[in-house]
Amino acid sequence: MGAAPKHVWGRSLLEGQCAAADLHQPIAPPRRRLRATMEEYHRHCDEVGFNVDEAHNIVKECIDGVLGGEDYNQNNINQWTASIVEQSLTHLVKLGKAYKYIVTCAVVQRSAYGFHTASSCFWDTTSDGTCTVRWENRTMNCIVNVFAIAIVL
Repeated sequence: MGAAPKHVWGRSLLEGQCAAADLHQPIAPPRRRLRATMEEYHRHCDEVGFNVDEAHNIVKECIDGVLGGEDYNQNNINQWTASIVEQSLTHLVKLGKAYKYIVTCAVVQRSAYGFHTASSCFWDTTSDGTCTVRWENRTMNCIVNVFAIAIVL
């Protein structure tokens, strides 16, 4: 029997597969019990801190799997970016850490003009974190940002 789908922003993610958006699906998973046990609280405190290296490796593998060996093609950009963010999100969630993740991806044709991006967050720097992965080949550049916001139990 397969794993239950994760509902994220109107999409159903199941083992890296993306189903078409269904307006009747919940936007967020249903709330479980409201109180955490002290054991769960202490376990969460021990795991606080976003592991940037782990996230970087996950995202890099996802980018390599989607864009590796490809040349820039405007017709494939939507499919490529969707695959990168969905695979990255799926693998990050599988880590089982108490985080909400936001993953963004931009793929642009490589040119002499370059590509610049910036982001800013207002959060708890002791538990939340971000990771930016830059990837390029001879025809395109890819930037993926991961934002991890700790879930306080």
